[in-house]
Amino acid sequence: MDSTVIKGATMSGNWFVVQVLSGHEKKVRRSLLENRTAAGMDELIEEVVVPTENVAELKKGEQKVSEKRLWPGYMMVKMTLTDDSWMYVKNSNGVIDFLGGGKPQPLSHREVEEILDDLEGKKDTVVQKHDFVKGDKIKIVDGVFVNFVGIVTDVFHDKGRLSANVMIFGRETRVDDLEFWQVEKLAADADLN
Repeated sequence: MDSTVIKGATMSGNWFVVQVLSGHEKKVRRSLLENRTAAGMDELIEEVVVPTENVAELKKGEQKVSEKRLWPGYMMVKMTLTDDSWMYVKNSNGVIDFLGGGKPQPLSHREVEEILDDLEGKKDTVVQKHDFVKGDKIKIVDGVFVNFVGIVTDVFHDKGRLSANVMIFGRETRVDDLEFWQVEKLAADADLN
């Protein structure tokens, strides 16, 4: 296959979204970057990005920060699109196809800027896995008060717990020390009866 540039692509490279096997994003990224020299793709494959964010959650009483993929099963590749580079990416282990199938379409410069700015902002921050806030409607799914619904009154992210007011025998009662995994968030317009 020749290395002619496909119409619409620029020599400086465009960003494309590639669908990969979910859970294999980092392995595919590493493979694309490590094998590009041997395949003669150094000039064509510029950058490979797996969008992630840092997420904190409480496990066994300890705050753990882990990396979470923002787009499971997808990654971004900055490349000059030629027949050869297209086949190099498409035939790499773990790659399903370019987003949209058929002839790959690059992301617009505006889309790329928004995505990369968003990722840059998330790089040094940590978000909570559970996003409960005071006033949220919840349903208790485990423990003594299973199936009771209520409103969150306090959230303790550092302990992984919250307090809520629930209706018990027609009276509003405060339930303390509910762990995040013991409750599920309800829609804001959910009926509490």
